Amino acid sequence: MSTPPFLKLPGCVRTARVAGLAALRGEPAGEVRGTALLVPGFTGSKEDFIALLEPLADAGFRTVAVDQRGQFESTGGGEDPAGYAIGALAADVRAVSAELADGGPLHLLGHSFGGQVVREAVLLDGSVLPWASLTLLSTGPGAIDPAETARTSLLLDALGSMDLESIWQVMRQMEGERVPPLEPEIAGFLHRRWLANHPAALRAAGAHLVAAPDRVDELAAVGLRTHVVSGEQDHAWPVPEQSLMAERLGARRTVVEGAGHSPNAERPAETAAALAAFWSA
Repeated sequence: MSTPPFLKLPGCVRTARVAGLAALRGEPAGEVRGTALLVPGFTGSKEDFIALLEPLADAGFRTVAVDQRGQFESTGGGEDPAGYAIGALAADVRAVSAELADGGPLHLLGHSFGGQVVREAVLLDGSVLPWASLTLLSTGPGAIDPAETARTSLLLDALGSMDLESIWQVMRQMEGERVPPLEPEIAGFLHRRWLANHPAALRAAGAHLVAAPDRVDELAAVGLRTHVVSGEQDHAWPVPEQSLMAERLGARRTVVEGAGHSPNAERPAETAAALAAFWSA
């Protein structure tokens, strides 16, 4: 899971709800050059983007980072995993986008699993697209790497027989001691966020990740201006696989030096600069 480097909201950011989803909204002090909708990945939340919001505001971009339904502070979906299927999550992205449509050019970004959700939103029904661009951040063309598939399958099995607190304790034991250790505030947040997930949402997202179809050719046919961004290493989808996806899409490609699966949290200044440059081109 992504680990935000801090939790205190910058002065330009406030909490909100957009189309029923919990959100963080960043607002530039001056002229607004566009709006970016930021969608987090599996086990993540809007806070995964917290370090991007101020530098993007400084570059003139309004930002809206959301919790997907069943994540952290967003409810909805009920008990049935079908309520958290990727099509339902994509419909939420469409609904949020409709609320943001009057804020200038609207740029869509999804991180990890969120990248496949926003891809689904683009492909959902063939209607006119409200977005000026699409950014796929640490996202691959189909199912996750086999090693991650094995880990995710273990989690899916555990969700069938264990509560979230018990699973959390097992995950912490498997992870071992962090070096350097997390600040207590961050560690407490990660724990609270995990417990706030709806188990049905976790099951639906995990099941998608281990069997996701490759829809890159369909996305390429849409013709939406696209940016593929990753760190130098990625445990979920190999970086060369993401580079090949960018070629198939005819997309801009950025590799953020010194970052892994979460450049948004690990190298936010560099990531924000790459995003702002793409959105401004």
